[in-house]
Amino acid sequence: MAMEPQVDAVNEGEATEGQKEQQQQQVDLSVKHPLEDSWTLWFDNPKLKKPEESWEDTLKNIMSFSTVEDFWCLYGNILPASRIPSGSNYSVFKHGIKPMWEDPQNAKGGKWVLTVGRGERKHMDEWWLHSLLAVIGGTLELEGHEEICGLVVSARKSQDRISLWTRTAETPELVHQIGTRLRQALNLPDRFQLKYQTHDDALNTGSSFKNKALYQA
Repeated sequence: MAMEPQVDAVNEGEATEGQKEQQQQQVDLSVKHPLEDSWTLWFDNPKLKKPEESWEDTLKNIMSFSTVEDFWCLYGNILPASRIPSGSNYSVFKHGIKPMWEDPQNAKGGKWVLTVGRGERKHMDEWWLHSLLAVIGGTLELEGHEEICGLVVSARKSQDRISLWTRTAETPELVHQIGTRLRQALNLPDRFQLKYQTHDDALNTGSSFKNKALYQA
């Protein structure tokens, strides 16, 4: 049974200021703050794929969230980005969009990619969290547009990557503005460069790790 906040009677039923503040804090714990969109966390590790499985079979829907509080609950109960197994990926995408090049909402788009060498891995968790907060908080989205699809962090043997997926690749002005906002959100040092790759190139080569950059930020 849910417990109601209790306030002791003082001076003929009036609560002290301290008790009123305590009561308000207790009530606020039950309030959730909605995000602009609903999001889903996915995990995949293709290295564990069985011979009869497709890559999509390895893609696991972990949890969806649509409030600030549910996001922090999820974030606090998963491995940090720096500790996921080599070859695996975390993906956080808007509800209804899968982290796949072939998804209709991704097919004509691309991604801003931050490549992080092994010597810089100490920054991974910070950059992953800041990029997550920027994405779900809507600070990367341009007014009047729905360009942001999702975010991926990829752990690899020689380097890691954080990738921001957008809906449309052939809109240079919009793509550059989003890249600039991402760079600002991460407060990237000058030695790091963001590169934009198209999903078309990834589909043609079967990979995105060596594809050319269409734009840079």
